[in-house]
Amino acid sequence: MSSRGSIQARFPLFQIKVDQPNALVEITLKGAIRADEMQQFVEQCMEEARVLAAQGRPVRILADLRQLRTTSPEAAELLRQAQESAVKMGLKRIAELVGSELTALQLNRIARSSGMESVLRRFETEEEARRWLRETNDTLDAA
Repeated sequence: MSSRGSIQARFPLFQIKVDQPNALVEITLKGAIRADEMQQFVEQCMEEARVLAAQGRPVRILADLRQLRTTSPEAAELLRQAQESAVKMGLKRIAELVGSELTALQLNRIARSSGMESVLRRFETEEEARRWLRETNDTLDAA
């Protein structure tokens, strides 16, 4: 099986895809991600978001975190820093799909600390998340 240079081939715990026509970064995180893996993920994800932002496009993220387990404090801090940078960069919306209540609690703490909670919504289904991300109104409804 050839890898074709995909991120998933080198780092099976995360995947990043960009839907250019819709200015959507689709991310998937799985398992218990170590700090070094989180650093790789953060660098790749931020680069994709920067490219869209440099084009003057509103950046939106679909985060499939249903198989993510809670992370180490070091990995959580890397994620918090990336979220803070993404908000400053002008991230418009992030829709999360989360499978574990414990993981959701950790992600809530990270989002509050980074300022991400103002652009974040959590959904039960991918269809609901995609529908919300496609909305053109940037005023977010109360959760």
